Amino acid sequence: MGRVIRKAGLGDLSDIMMVVEAARMIMRSSGNQHQWVAGYPSAQVISDDIERDYGYVMEQEGRLVAYFAFVPSPEPTYARIYQGWWLDSEQPYHVVHRIASYPDVHQVFSDIMDFCFSVDKNIRIDTHRDNTIMQHNLVKTGFSYCGIIYLANGDERLAYQRIVG
Repeated sequence: MGRVIRKAGLGDLSDIMMVVEAARMIMRSSGNQHQWVAGYPSAQVISDDIERDYGYVMEQEGRLVAYFAFVPSPEPTYARIYQGWWLDSEQPYHVVHRIASYPDVHQVFSDIMDFCFSVDKNIRIDTHRDNTIMQHNLVKTGFSYCGIIYLANGDERLAYQRIVG
C-alpha cells in the first residue's frame, strides 16, 4: 500500500484543503448535513494545527490522501462530560481532531489510530451525532462511548475514549 504518516507542513495546505472538501462531501452524502459547516475547518484552522505541530498527513504512494490533528491534553472542551464519564480522567491523553480523507482510500481511520496509539495509549475523540461513519469506525476500533461534551460554541458532540495496554 505504501502509506506514510508524517507531520504536515504549510506547503501541504492546498492538498489538505482538497482532502477536507472531499471529506465534507462524504459527510453530506451520508446524511451528515450539520458538521463541518460555514467553512470549517478553514485553511486558518489547519494552518494553526500545523504551526502548533499538531497537523499530520497520510501519503499513499506519494499522494496526500488524508489529514488529521493529533493534540496533546488537556482539551478544554473535555473538562466536563455529561450523561457519562471518561474511562480515565486522571492520566494524560491525546485527542484526534479533523480526520479527513478521500472516499477512494480505505482503512484510513484504522491506520491513523495505529499511528496514534504508537504515540499514546490513551486517546479521546469526539464526533457529531450525525456522523454515523465516524461512530461506526470508533466502535469498530475499540473505542467506548463515554458521554456528551460541548464545544466552545455550544455545539454537542459524542465523546469516546480508548485506552490500550
